[in-house]
Amino acid sequence: MQSSVKKRIEALFLDNIGKIVTREMIIEVARDPNSGVNPENWHQRLSELRTNDGYEILSYRDRNWLKTGQYLMETSEKNERASSRVIIDPETWKEVLKRAGYSCQWKDGNTECGLKQGDTDPVGGGTVRLTPDHLTPHSVDPKIDPKDPNKWQALCGRHQIMKKNYWDDQTGKLNTYAIVQSASIDEKREIYRFLQQFFGDENTE
Repeated sequence: MQSSVKKRIEALFLDNIGKIVTREMIIEVARDPNSGVNPENWHQRLSELRTNDGYEILSYRDRNWLKTGQYLMETSEKNERASSRVIIDPETWKEVLKRAGYSCQWKDGNTECGLKQGDTDPVGGGTVRLTPDHLTPHSVDPKIDPKDPNKWQALCGRHQIMKKNYWDDQTGKLNTYAIVQSASIDEKREIYRFLQQFFGDENTE
């Protein structure tokens, strides 16, 4: 039995290359073997396997024949990842948290997240845990000062994952592919129609 939730999920996918892995299967292997408690953050560990470890784990956003809650790893090969991330100094993290009012600082236009440590995430579910985040993508500033609070912000797990998915680890540019992946079916159709018009496709409806 693997020691961590992420390692157990990783082993599940590696044992099922080319096969559909369901949400229920992931929760089963992620469950604490001693207490029997299901972890609330298993989806974060799944995202880390993609964004930090480089595994290509497909979902219904990648293949329209996959259903919600189904995942597929077609190969065990990993994509090349950026260099190891800098870890914030503990005292600096305390300062960042205090400045943030102990709440998530994610902003989307005029909308701010504002979820606090210990809150229940109304979207992703589970208990909010704030984590330190580089204000600039790691690939742009890989040697960020771990003691400079102005280089860091506090994010909840959901928005930490969103930022990792939306910014390319290698180039520091927006990951438009991941953004399209996360769009709804209707939004994907709109994007498709836009691209048809952009490239002058005569079959555009």
